[in-house]
Amino acid sequence: MNHSSLSLDRTNVHYMSPRTKRLRKVINPPVIKGFKPYGPDTGKGKAEPVMLHYEEYEALRLCDYDLYNHHAASIFMGVSRPTFTRIYSAARQKIARAFVEGRQIAIEGGKVYFDSDWYHCGSCKCFFNNPEKDQKVGECPLCGDTEKISGVEGDPEKFVPETSVEVGTELCYCPQCGYEQRHQQGIPCKQEVCPSCQSHLTRKTLPGKQPARHRGGRKH
Repeated sequence: MNHSSLSLDRTNVHYMSPRTKRLRKVINPPVIKGFKPYGPDTGKGKAEPVMLHYEEYEALRLCDYDLYNHHAASIFMGVSRPTFTRIYSAARQKIARAFVEGRQIAIEGGKVYFDSDWYHCGSCKCFFNNPEKDQKVGECPLCGDTEKISGVEGDPEKFVPETSVEVGTELCYCPQCGYEQRHQQGIPCKQEVCPSCQSHLTRKTLPGKQPARHRGGRKH
């Protein structure tokens, strides 16, 4: 191989960036913040507490408390089975280290989202969830209203933000409070009930936003 080809090979080297981690789904945050050991020999050292992430706690809860297998637990958390196995193994190793070394366990952090309840604001018509389940919802995070907040039951995937409506989207609409959800083929909207005010829904089609047109001159 000559020097010119060697130089060319070096310039064509590509470095792969690390894969972005997906958020792991946690049903509920733990009821405790951690554990503290006790005994005659504890507290003598100054070792830092073992940090158990929320997804590691959830993996232990699903497998060792609810007794799901790794495949079923991975579906609950929205990750692949190998990823779940790594999370579960890391959690058990951390707990073993805390027990053997007499260290505290702190449950916090991690790349997760909580499967929280959804709410509807009757003033600005927005939908929002409450990740902090231990805190009561007091006001709408968008408009600040405190009077027209109601809980919503059902799949949040059916909620239709105005900014994401496509041309010709068919919706089931509540004329009382403005609640909207995508129309399901084969199910008349008049048979659907609004989860906010319990009124019957009606069907409508939104035009959405037309795609922007190119106004440049013609190519010759």
